[in-house]
Amino acid sequence: MVQEVFQAVMRGIPGFRYSQPGDTFRGWLRTITDNKLRDHFRSRAGKPAARGGTDAQVRFLEIAAEESAVSQASEPFAGVVQQALRLIRDEFEQRTWQAFWLGTVEQRGAAEVAEQLGMSLGAVRQAKYKVLRRLRQELGEAE
Repeated sequence: MVQEVFQAVMRGIPGFRYSQPGDTFRGWLRTITDNKLRDHFRSRAGKPAARGGTDAQVRFLEIAAEESAVSQASEPFAGVVQQALRLIRDEFEQRTWQAFWLGTVEQRGAAEVAEQLGMSLGAVRQAKYKVLRRLRQELGEAE
């Protein structure tokens, strides 16, 4: 946005004149900025907002780790399980998914997972159960 304003100023500065009393460079610059802002929001109207930032990067890293761990699995249906995991991932809260992943895929003990995530043992077991139940449902539908 700033670069577009600078470009417009550079193109328009040779034609800038104080033609009326009260004309100021600041006012002229403000008009250019307002117009560029309007152009920007007009061009984005009706388009979905892009998501990103740190949360998106963390999620991409999780997906990569999941794919790596699942692809190394010895069972012959690893690709199906991997796809099912991707499909159901967003149905769960971050902590629930982490508890499942650490306890099931990384095979850490419930006590270790509970301590790492600040959860009770029961909550860790419940999270693992919920995700596994949903995964079984998804795989049952895939058969």
